[in-house]
Amino acid sequence: MADEFLCSAMQRVIGMERSDVLVVGGGIIGVCVAYYLAERNIKVTLVERGEICSGASYGNAGLIVPSHSVPLSAPGVVAKGLKWLLNPESPLYIRLRLDFDLLTWLWKFWSSCTEEHVRKSLPLLISLQNDSLSLFEKFASEGLGFGFQRKGTMTVFNTEQAFEEGVKEAGFMRDYGVNSEILTAERAKEKEPLLSEKIVGGIYFPGDAHLDPAAFVASLADQAKRKGVNVLTHTEVIELKSSGKRIVSVQTTKGEWRADIVVLAAGAWSPTLTRNLGIKLPIQPAKGYSITIQNPDQTPSLPLMLNEVRVAVTPLNGRLRLGGTLELAGLDLSINQRRIDAIKRGAWNYLPEIKGEQEEIWRGLRPCTPDGLPVIGRPSNFDNLFIASGHGILGISLGPITGKITAQMICGETLDYDLSLLSPDRFR
Repeated sequence: MADEFLCSAMQRVIGMERSDVLVVGGGIIGVCVAYYLAERNIKVTLVERGEICSGASYGNAGLIVPSHSVPLSAPGVVAKGLKWLLNPESPLYIRLRLDFDLLTWLWKFWSSCTEEHVRKSLPLLISLQNDSLSLFEKFASEGLGFGFQRKGTMTVFNTEQAFEEGVKEAGFMRDYGVNSEILTAERAKEKEPLLSEKIVGGIYFPGDAHLDPAAFVASLADQAKRKGVNVLTHTEVIELKSSGKRIVSVQTTKGEWRADIVVLAAGAWSPTLTRNLGIKLPIQPAKGYSITIQNPDQTPSLPLMLNEVRVAVTPLNGRLRLGGTLELAGLDLSINQRRIDAIKRGAWNYLPEIKGEQEEIWRGLRPCTPDGLPVIGRPSNFDNLFIASGHGILGISLGPITGKITAQMICGETLDYDLSLLSPDRFR
């Protein structure tokens, strides 16, 4: 006992702290990992460079959407992307620059835009999303308050061509167990009377759900603390130090930590922490924006996906959130007002009667891999490092299941999935 006390005291003197597992990142992925580890009575420390849920998890649309499991790298995306490429108001905008990592990412993205890739990825992504949705339902049934509602979502269209493409994709998704209902313009307006007369049709996906993402992450972080997780905010990780096949310490702005296991869940910042380890992690920050309207005059009864402008509309307990766009501009958190204006204009084309008093404008960096799949697992060149990152636009949808799977991996439990498609080693 005296030796243990002396060791602990020495660690404090030299600025070295210790935990069984150190989780890097306080967004939905990191918080879910910490929670599920704490459930297994593991001593966990979570470090976050800002506040809990201050990054991509805060202001996104809050949708859980098995219906939208087709990875971002899908056939036809490149053709659409080329049309949008140089338009700063388009749903997808790439700020072209001499950046080797970006050019490599774009090449890998193009290579992944195949039907074969989609068919290989869909069963896993749909299964993960459905299981994650069940975990959200469990949290809600246990009294965790985060505005969870399973009303489905409706994708609406204002051009015949886009509607035909949407119907075709919905039929494709039905082959994988995703139910949908094709709606004429009249039936879509019956379901949501606030829609414009210009729409030509809609597709209702009854299996989808939505929630308040910030409320969920904050509530689960509180639960994790009650289970013993040590949460350190405003603690930025500077470097993961390694020796052989192990991470031996983690240097932060508030001292150095040692842990038996390190979990990297730092989202768009993850590649900066793996570079010195020799791990190739091709994650590009994709800036997304949202506008949250406080006390709107009217609110849609269910979440809407506005197809042509790629804007999601989510009712959130007296607020209305408009979210959209992907902007590949590096680790840049500046606000492009033209993109904010484009989201508003696009939304009003479908929902002309909605007005509100006060707005909150948000932007965050989604971590996107070139194949549109997250990175979940242990890189083979390290024994005590796990990566849970690269979820792109599915971070909220896949948060709980990613946390559970990562905890199971760390504890050596049997998994219900073949996660080879998500391996960190796939980019080597």
